[in-house]
Amino acid sequence: MSTRLAEMAGSLWRMGGGLRLAAQVLRAQSGSGATTGVRRASGEVHVFKYRHYVEPPPAHQIKGEVLSALMWFWILWNFWHDPDVVLGHFPYPDVSQWTDEELGIPPDDEE
Repeated sequence: MSTRLAEMAGSLWRMGGGLRLAAQVLRAQSGSGATTGVRRASGEVHVFKYRHYVEPPPAHQIKGEVLSALMWFWILWNFWHDPDVVLGHFPYPDVSQWTDEELGIPPDDEE
């Protein structure tokens, strides 16, 4: 009986320690600025704003436009001069020669 009592007392003691730890963590967070949105990274104070849009410098915008224009030029140029890369290297089938059975169309006399 005393061993069972000792096991119960040990588990209660461990639970109490866990509760103390949780209380310390909650107490520490309430005064640390964690809820104010201030992040401390690399020793400096950074203000964190959710979905805050930062306008890129004009040089980055111009570089992005030039690179995207070059990309689309390359894609469309190659599609115009070598469409088989996208469309495939096979002759296109003549759909007028397909039968109703191949297309899955039931016969006319069936109701």
